[in-house]
Amino acid sequence: MDITDAGQVRLEPWSEGDFWLLQRANSPEMTAHLGGPESEEKLASRHQRYLGLDRGQMYRVTLADTGETVGSIGFWERVWQGRAVWETGWAVLPEFQGRGLAAKAARAVVEAARALREHQYLHAFPSVDHPASNAVCRRAGFELLGEAEFEYPKGHWIMSNDWRVDLGRG
Repeated sequence: MDITDAGQVRLEPWSEGDFWLLQRANSPEMTAHLGGPESEEKLASRHQRYLGLDRGQMYRVTLADTGETVGSIGFWERVWQGRAVWETGWAVLPEFQGRGLAAKAARAVVEAARALREHQYLHAFPSVDHPASNAVCRRAGFELLGEAEFEYPKGHWIMSNDWRVDLGRG
């Protein structure tokens, strides 16, 4: 299933051929708020996790009119504050940033998570010092609940904002 938001972005399920996108997003610039670049082995492991998600879905984000890949987004299950929820995260390639594409993709992923009717909430946890990702949450209709200490990647703690969408509404 692919999902289109406002005819501008399309979410295409993650596939075997999408490993290059993880490599491309693994730059110091793209991972500055995520603990820095990962090794090739960790990228390969992440790719296999994306392919084998039992709960949730990763996507390659493309421009709906040209099919050009602009980034990735997805949602997966996690336990947050004692409750099963969906979590989301995204990456937009530098040459496509600043055009509102991440917010459009986030709105589309909200609808994908909502369609499953499994969890009431979808959360995003951008670093408090990452204004662009926090703006994506705001523009995509997430509600800011406050700050939270968050581990990402494993062993790397950051102060994040806890943004949430109630999937039962809308």
